[in-house]
Amino acid sequence: MQPNYQIFGDDEQMGESIDRIKSHGVDEDNIYIISHDNDHVRRAKRQTDANKIGVSETGLGTATKNVFRGKDDKLISKLKEIGFDQSKAKELHKELEKGKTALVVTNEEDVKF
Repeated sequence: MQPNYQIFGDDEQMGESIDRIKSHGVDEDNIYIISHDNDHVRRAKRQTDANKIGVSETGLGTATKNVFRGKDDKLISKLKEIGFDQSKAKELHKELEKGKTALVVTNEEDVKF
């Protein structure tokens, strides 16, 4: 099952969406914030209690390979590790390059953002 996602250009709206998702019973361990800007992800993570994609999601092998990958390849790799296929990962990456942020929910069938 491919993850559900929504693209946001506004952190406040994203935070409201995270609150709504949690209120509908989605476990916060299944909610991820993804951005091209790592500092932005860290700030948003602190404000919303969502997750970033780390070693526990990608596995040690991918995390080690990501040390040697460029920023773009690393982000696409992380998107693939949480369930996106190659073409969707590249499509999402293009949106993130525009300064937007993706809110991703894994392991859920129907998510109301």
